[in-house]
This record gives sequence, structure tokens and C-alpha cells, in this order.
Amino acid sequence: MTGPSGAGRSTAIHAFEDLGYEVIDNLPFSLIPRLLDGPPLGRPVALGLDVRNRDFSATALIELIDRLTRLPEVALEILYLDCRPEELIRRYGETRRRHPLSAAATPAEGVASEIDLLAPIRVRAEFLIDTSDLSPHDLKAEIGRSFAPGGGGRLMVSLHSFSYKRGTPRGIDMMFDCRFLANPHWDEALRPLDGRDPKVAAFVAADARFAPFMSKVLDLLLLLLPAHVEEGKSHLAIGFGCTGGQHRSVAVAENMAKALAESGWHVSKRHRELERRAAGAPDNWQGDRA
Repeated sequence: MTGPSGAGRSTAIHAFEDLGYEVIDNLPFSLIPRLLDGPPLGRPVALGLDVRNRDFSATALIELIDRLTRLPEVALEILYLDCRPEELIRRYGETRRRHPLSAAATPAEGVASEIDLLAPIRVRAEFLIDTSDLSPHDLKAEIGRSFAPGGGGRLMVSLHSFSYKRGTPRGIDMMFDCRFLANPHWDEALRPLDGRDPKVAAFVAADARFAPFMSKVLDLLLLLLPAHVEEGKSHLAIGFGCTGGQHRSVAVAENMAKALAESGWHVSKRHRELERRAAGAPDNWQGDRA
């Protein structure tokens, strides 16, 4: 688990300890493979990593993630604790603590630098919990729902929207192509908006093929999800793609997330291209073109 300083990692560590995990905080990257080389630990392990680690870098962490993912005996899951920058600054103002990246600068500068540094890790995370509006109690409850060992058939369903032009996300178990739906890009008033906007969502839903598509996909998922629980699967990633990842796939993922949540499934959402834009990643595409 990682995330910006002040996002609740200490609370998360205590939550994992309460769930029976063996928790190790800021173990040097070079020692993590050695930890796994020994005999089985007998219980799940939670590793807390942040910028205070003596050999921390986004590149080094991504290389470590890739290395561990290739090991058949390791079931790796990445938890990213996120938080709005203004809330992080407010928390530092209340505690009067010094940001680890701003020894001689303001907390705002440290927060901005850290968010930029962690952006590549955020994109790779299977689980993202935004703690901006969560109390410590709420965060512990959220971690308990998602990570309790043997949690009585717990299955975390993550829905991802993405652009086919940028390639499919890593780790997707099921994928649906939304490019057959009417494209809001060609409406100048809708072009700058995204699929979370009610106007864009209404435009996409007005396509005569939208309702039957959603109904059939929902029926399929409600058939398959219990089967994945029976197989002991803890996480299922479902992707919805369109050309630019801004309008149609986002609207469909949002709609499906609501439907699955109403059916009692624990659901998270990731909009990859919108996250890239929010993080200031360079854009060399012109929206959700057909």
C-alpha cells in the first residue's frame, strides 16, 4: 500500500494489523524479494511503502511490482490511498507536521511534488481508496470490507474505462467494447465534458442499443460473479473501452457500477484517461473520436 503522505497510510496499517496481516512498514525495496524467498509466512502480508523509504522511486517500485507479479507463488495487490491536494494541505496545517518532500518549502509544494512522483504508481493500483472525506473509522471499515482474509466470499469488482488508442489496462479479466454507441464527441457542447456529466450520460443512454447492451452485460455479470466467488477469487477487473476513453466508456462504467452496487456487490471505479488528464499527463489525442 502506498499513496501521498497524509492520506491515511498509518490508519491503514493499523487496520491491516487488526485483520491479522503481518504488516511491515517501509522495508527497503532490495529486501522485499528476500522476505518472500523464505518459507510460507502462514498469513497475508501488507507492505507499507512511501517516499520516506531510503531507496524509493517510482521506477524502482514499478520494477519491483513487475518482478513480483511474475512469481506464481505471489498474489500481489496494490492499494493506493488517494486524497485531494487541498485536503492534504489542510491536514498538514492542522498537525503542523513537516512534509517529507518539503523540508525547506511549504506543505503545498511537497504535496504537489509527491502526487506527481506517485502518479505512475496510482495508475498501476488495483485498489484505490479516496480518503478525502473519510474518517479514520470509515477508512478502517473500507479496508475491512475489501481485504478481510477469508471474508465470507468477498469479491472486489473494479470497473475500468479506457481508450483503445492507449492500449488495454493491465490485469483486466473481462472487456467490453463501447465504440458502437453514439459518440458525444461530435456534439460541440458535449465534447469538453466526460461521461460522468449527466448531459453526456443522457446522450449515450439515448442510443437505442444502450439499454439492451447494459441489460445483457449486467445479466452476464450477475451470472458470473457468484461463480468467481465460489472459485475463491477475491478481485475481478472489468474493462469498458472506447476510442478516447472520455465519453462512452466512462458513461457505461458509471452506469454499470451503480447497477452492480444496487445488486449488493462491492464496486470500485477507475477512469484511466480521466486520471491521466487530472494528473497533467500530456495529451496527444483529440477526444473520443470515432
